[in-house]
Amino acid sequence: MEKTFAMVKPDGVKRGLIGEILKRYENKGLNLVAAKVISPSLDLLQKHYEEHKDKPFYDDLIRYMSSGPVFAMILEGDNAVKMVRLLNGPTKIEDAQPGTIRGDFCTNTTFNIVHGSDSVESAKREILLWFPEYMNKI
Repeated sequence: MEKTFAMVKPDGVKRGLIGEILKRYENKGLNLVAAKVISPSLDLLQKHYEEHKDKPFYDDLIRYMSSGPVFAMILEGDNAVKMVRLLNGPTKIEDAQPGTIRGDFCTNTTFNIVHGSDSVESAKREILLWFPEYMNKI
């Protein structure tokens, strides 16, 4: 079974969407392996988003992700990485179709509700960042 990292971002938590989002993942056959509500440290966010550090939106992204708690989770299932990405929908609000999490709940591209790992390799890295206790389980 493939594992992936997913997260309900601060705007999703503030809007009370954790249950609805988790339900969509579970309805697609993904199993919740671990979850926690966490107010991420600056260090954790910088490590998580290190590939974006030279991009113009990086500071706004870190500020947004520091604005409140997130719901971090490990999901498991067949093609878990791809399934979460499909359920989440595209990052840009104008590309997110109704029926996807972003298409149904996003209000703008900056506040895009959810995160899902973009590859199996990224999933492993992100799981270890957010859930270091799973070091020997992935």
